[in-house]
Amino acid sequence: MVDLLELRKRIDEIDEQIVQLYEKRMDVSSQVADYKIETGKKVFDKTREEEKLRKVRALTHNEFNAHGVQELFEQIMSMSRKLQYKKLAEKGSLGKLPFIEVDRLDVENARIVFQGAEGAYSQMAMLRYFGEDVNCFHVDTFRDAMCAIEEGSADFAVLPIENSTAGIVNEIYDLLVEFENYIVGEQIIRIEHCLMGVPGTKIEDIKTVYSHPQSLMQSSRYLNEHADWKQVSMQNNAFAARKVSEEKDRSQAAIASEQAAKIYGLDILERGVNHSQTNSTRFIIVTNQKIFLKKADKVSICFEIPHESGSLYHMLSHFIYNNLNLTKIESRPLEERNWEYRFFIDFDGNLADSAVKNALRGLRDEARNMRILGNY
Repeated sequence: MVDLLELRKRIDEIDEQIVQLYEKRMDVSSQVADYKIETGKKVFDKTREEEKLRKVRALTHNEFNAHGVQELFEQIMSMSRKLQYKKLAEKGSLGKLPFIEVDRLDVENARIVFQGAEGAYSQMAMLRYFGEDVNCFHVDTFRDAMCAIEEGSADFAVLPIENSTAGIVNEIYDLLVEFENYIVGEQIIRIEHCLMGVPGTKIEDIKTVYSHPQSLMQSSRYLNEHADWKQVSMQNNAFAARKVSEEKDRSQAAIASEQAAKIYGLDILERGVNHSQTNSTRFIIVTNQKIFLKKADKVSICFEIPHESGSLYHMLSHFIYNNLNLTKIESRPLEERNWEYRFFIDFDGNLADSAVKNALRGLRDEARNMRILGNY
């Protein structure tokens, strides 16, 4: 029987040869990069790589090894591409990203739009980000806000994109893809929902509660204690407060912010009806200009990938190789393409960083429809 130590020694010898051959291969890849820099050829050649994988699979003697060799060479070719992207970046051959770096946002004469009505959390986020003395107006829907900045009637829009308990706002992700608008900032607002009614309303009077569906969900534990109340969804919390105020019906209540109660003259019947005391909503600041702040440290992108094994893994490897920290990944289904998805990713970095440029170049070549949504 062969001794285990002897087997391990043989493996070590083989591994040394593999490392030597790997370094030789990468040296040739470096020369390939030089050639591509001279000729302007693209780094990623899908047809060539698929042909190479077929050939190395055919060199093996069973299906298990064929699968393993394919996975091994996918990684080797991936590292080769990344080396080539790195050399292109060092030579300044990656090209400039179509975004302009600015020292600050021009907000002095800007017009800001937010979705909802007076007293909406979006308004609170706007005031926190831009200050109290701001030229603003509000619209009924998220789409209206996106249209306002696309057509130029507003310079910036304030939109909720994520809540710490309810998750992402799906519609905002879809609109970011549909419109040529870009994220330039963000503001996080702590959420405290209040139950409110017209003056004189008592808890026992209430039969119907109005609010945004996410706010109803965030307040579900409290509302479950009042199972006889009818819950009605509204486009916005402030709309709900305004409706209750206008109709002056003591059987109606709204769940909204304390600010909304003040604006619409409602009595707060219960504070903090949302069950999470750390509940916060992240709002994005969006414009139609391709700009980013010099001090920006978060990049948002989206892309589609082939519906095949390992696709997402290979896309994410660009972040690993360039030492970029992913902070978020979400997916949204693609219309009319069952079981295929668009991925949205946030990662730390600035569009002026070479590592960011390197990763984005690789993603642009290898993913489908990669878009930079903003740097902020």
